[in-house]
This record gives sequence, structure tokens and C-alpha cells, in this order.
Amino acid sequence: MMKKKNAIWLLVLAYLLYPSLLMAQQTGGGASGGGNFTLEECIAYAFENQPALRQSEIDEAIGEREINAALSAWLPQVALGFGYTYNIQRQVAAFGDQPIQIGTKNNSNVQLQASQVIYNNDLLLASRGARFTRRSLDQTTTFTKINTVVEVSKAFYDLLLTQEQLKILDENIARLEKQYRDALSQYESGIVDKTDYQRASITLANTRSDRKRTQEAIKAQFAYLKQLMGYPPNQELHIVHDYESMQARIQADTLQPVVLENRIEYQLLQTQQQLLGLNTSYYRWGFLPTLSANYNNSRLFLNDQFSQLYNTAYPTSAVGLQLSIPIFQGTRRIQNLRRAQLLEQRLQQDLIETQNAINTEYQRALANYKSDYNEWLTLQQNVEIAEEVYDIIKLQYDEGIKTYLELIIAETDLRSAQLNYYNALYQVLASKLDLQRALGEIRVN
Repeated sequence: MMKKKNAIWLLVLAYLLYPSLLMAQQTGGGASGGGNFTLEECIAYAFENQPALRQSEIDEAIGEREINAALSAWLPQVALGFGYTYNIQRQVAAFGDQPIQIGTKNNSNVQLQASQVIYNNDLLLASRGARFTRRSLDQTTTFTKINTVVEVSKAFYDLLLTQEQLKILDENIARLEKQYRDALSQYESGIVDKTDYQRASITLANTRSDRKRTQEAIKAQFAYLKQLMGYPPNQELHIVHDYESMQARIQADTLQPVVLENRIEYQLLQTQQQLLGLNTSYYRWGFLPTLSANYNNSRLFLNDQFSQLYNTAYPTSAVGLQLSIPIFQGTRRIQNLRRAQLLEQRLQQDLIETQNAINTEYQRALANYKSDYNEWLTLQQNVEIAEEVYDIIKLQYDEGIKTYLELIIAETDLRSAQLNYYNALYQVLASKLDLQRALGEIRVN
């Protein structure tokens, strides 16, 4: 009876929760797919699934394994050896005039060897360079993430722009279809000649052609966004947006100076400079000796009978130090040292070139942002004016004051103003992304 009541309560609970669960599945985006993706969710999905980022993270893991493999030489190295020999013909030695066979038919030995590096210039370089190598790998991943943010955001905005263009074209087609029907009705009534509805037919056909072209462009843009996100190409992807929040993102601080250390490219070069400095030190101190300790322990087994071979062991053991001093290596160490110093000088020039390139990139991005922002403000006003002009001319055309050609011109101006406005909105958002990247303001960690 108790089990039956529990089953009933579970059914009631499932019935009550089912609508909310269904709604969560329908409205939820994120990595599971099948929902509506905001820009932030698109970027988060790309961070989890984009092949380039996954490759960079795998490179980090590979680099970590390589570092650990190099540093493992600091740990004791232990080896165990085993050998067995059956002497078919034993060696003969002469004692006076008598040749006598020596040794036994069965020989075997077990040897344990252990060594510990005390100082080694190669291992010292690996130890000191490990943190810089890790930092370089992490900075490379960060660089990929920053590019992902910019590319996904631009593709997202570009897709939104095209979708808005499609909406505008749909609205224009609806208006043009009505105008075409009105012009055809007036022609059939003898009020106007046939040029009005012919012009309406041409304009309507051209607008429908533009709509078809825009529809095909949306398919390509969805495919590109999926590629950047690492999204399955055969799954549906829907994006959502809020134009108020998009417009709130337009503002940018145009007075902020460039800080080179904020740019990931400059950070990468600084890390490389530190690694090259360690490499120069490595060759500079290449005359230092290598010192290691070793221990050997072996067991020797000798007997003519194999069954009794391992009954008696003859142990030997030894411990010692090994010191190796490089006295003369031709001029190899000196040449390597000069080469390492030249590499440092070359990287210094790379830093100067990167500094100039970052400053140029910032000035270009700032100029583009300012001009795009001013154009967006101007086109915002143009849309309002074009809408007002179209409404007035439409009323005057309906009253027979204006010609149909003037109505078509007003319609074209309105559509151009609307399309230009959304294009300017995309351009200013893209310009802001370029400005943020130039300033090193895009944070991904």
C-alpha cells in the first residue's frame, strides 16, 4: 500500500514539474544546443568546443608533460639488469705447462644500478625555464581565446545585421505589394496610366530578389558562426539579442592610453625574451662540470649445474661520484653563446616593431570607432526623417498630390536609411571590439 502511494505522489510531482522542465529545455541555450544562444553563450560554447582552442589546450597539456619529462632527470635513476650465459666451451688458461679450463658452464648475474644527478647545466636550464614555458603556453591559449571572442562576436553581429535586413525587406515587400495592388486597381479604374503599376512591379521584383539574396547570405553566415563556435553543422542554431543592450555596449573610453603590457602579443614576446635570457646563461655557464652520484650492487652466480646455479651468490657493491669537466670543445660553446646573444638582440627588435605595430593598430582602431560612432548617430536621425518623409508622401500620393515616382523614391530612401542604420550599428560594434583588442581590454581568464 505504501509503495502504491509513493508511486501516485511521484506521478503527481512529475505532472507538476513537466511544464517547467519543458520550458527550461525550450529556452535554455548553452553547450547542450537546441536552444537560443545569446552572444555570451556563443562565446562560452566556442571556449568549450572550438577545435583551435581545444588544440591549444592540448598543446598546454603536451607542454606540461614535456616539462615533467625533462625535470624527471633530477630524480634518482634506478635500473635493474639480469644476465645468463651458458659456456659451450669454457676458456682455457695455461698454468705452467698445464692448460686448464677455467670458469663454469653456467654464469648469471643480477645487477642493481642507481644514480643521482647533483648538478647538471642542462637540467638547471630546464628547471629555471619551466615556469616561463608554462606561461608561454598559457599566453598562447589566451591569445587564441581573445581572437575567438572577437571573431565570434563579429560573426554574431554580422548575422544579426543580415537578419534585420531581411525583416526590413519583408516590411518593404508588404508595403510594395499593397502599392502594386493599389496602382493596378487605379489603372484598371482609369485613374492613372499603366506606368505606376509597372514601376511598382519592377520595384517589387527587385526587392524580392534582394530578399532571396539576403536569405542565402544568412545560411552562409550561420555556417560560419557554427564553424567559429565548433557547433555541429547539421544541428539547428538560433540566436537571440537585445538591441537595447547592444546599443548600451557601443560606448567606449576613447581617452584611455595604450598599455603595452596589456597586449597578449607583447606579453608573449616578453616571456620569449626571458627564455632566451636563460638560454644565453646556459651557454655562458657551459664550462661548469657535471656531478652525479652512483651506486652499484650485483649478485654473481656460478655453477656447472644449472639446477644449482642460484644456490650460492657472490655479491659485489660500490658507491661513488662522477665528475665531468668540459675543458675544450673547440669553439662550439663560444659560438653558441654568441648566437644566443644575437637571438636576444633580434627579439629586442621584435619588441620595438611590435610596440610600433600596436600603437598603429590602436590609432587605426580609434579612428574607425570615432567615425563609425558618428555615422551611427547620424544615420539614427536619418531613419526618423526618412520615416516621416515617407508617411507624408504616402498620404499625399493617396490624395493625388504626389506622383507614384516620388512615392517610390521615398520608399527607397526609407529602406536605404534603415539598412544603413543597422549596418552602422554593426560597424560601430565591430570597431569597438577592434579598439578593445588594441587596448588589451578583452579579458578571457
